[in-house]
Amino acid sequence: MKVNLEHHELLKCRLRLTGSSMAKIARLLGISQSSVTVVSQGYRRSHRVQREIAEQLGTTPEELFPDRYISQEGRSAESS
Repeated sequence: MKVNLEHHELLKCRLRLTGSSMAKIARLLGISQSSVTVVSQGYRRSHRVQREIAEQLGTTPEELFPDRYISQEGRSAESS
């Protein structure tokens, strides 16, 4: 699992620019803010959280977290 704190900070900034936040996503999903944060940072994975972050930013989880999804070659970018 790849931890990326810089990417997390960029996500927080992008969410603020759209009027959203990690806290708002947590409330929408009925989970703790720390659960959203650890997924955003890369310590844990949750398709549901990744999907909601992406939706708030008008993109897809695959584009937002490319290293967490299967590449076109059929293997995850993380194992390359």
